[in-house]
Amino acid sequence: MSKQRVSRRQFLNYTLTGVGGFMAAGMLMPMVRFAVDPVLKPKEGGDFIATPQKVDDLTSEPVRVDFTYEQVDAWYTSDVTQSAWVYKQENGDIVALSPICKHLGCTVNWGDKDYPNEFFCPCHLGRYEKSGENIKGTPPLGPLDVYPTEVRDGYLYLGKPIPNNIV
Repeated sequence: MSKQRVSRRQFLNYTLTGVGGFMAAGMLMPMVRFAVDPVLKPKEGGDFIATPQKVDDLTSEPVRVDFTYEQVDAWYTSDVTQSAWVYKQENGDIVALSPICKHLGCTVNWGDKDYPNEFFCPCHLGRYEKSGENIKGTPPLGPLDVYPTEVRDGYLYLGKPIPNNIV
C-alpha cells in the first residue's frame, strides 16, 4: 500500500470520473449493439424457399405458383409473397420463370385469349415464348428471369431469380 494519503480533491476526482465512465458506457453500449447486432446474427434457413407445389402435379402447361417467405431487414421482419410460372419440360426438367416483365416490370400471364401459348404482358402488349424468350417486335428487351429449382420431399423449392439460361 502506498504511504501517500489521498486528498479530498483527488478522491472526488476519481469518484466522479468512475461514475461518469459507467454512465457513458451505459449510454454507448445500446448504440454499439444496435449497430453491430445485425451483422453478427447468423443467417437462418438456406437459399431456397419452399413452395406449396407438389412436383408430381406439374405438367408441360405452365402453372402459377405463389409462395411466401419471411424477409428480415435489420430488425424489421415482414412476409413477402411472390409468384413463379412453373412447368416441366419434355425431358423432366422443371422450369420456373419469373412473372416480372423485362420491359417495365408488369406481371405477365400465361395463355391470353389472343396469344394462347405465350406469356403476355398487358401493360404494353409484350409477349414471351414458353421458354421465357422475348418475341421480336414486342416491347420486352430481354427474356424472363428464371428461378433455380430444387426438389425436397416431393415439393418444389425456388432460389433467387437469375438471368435466363435456357434460351
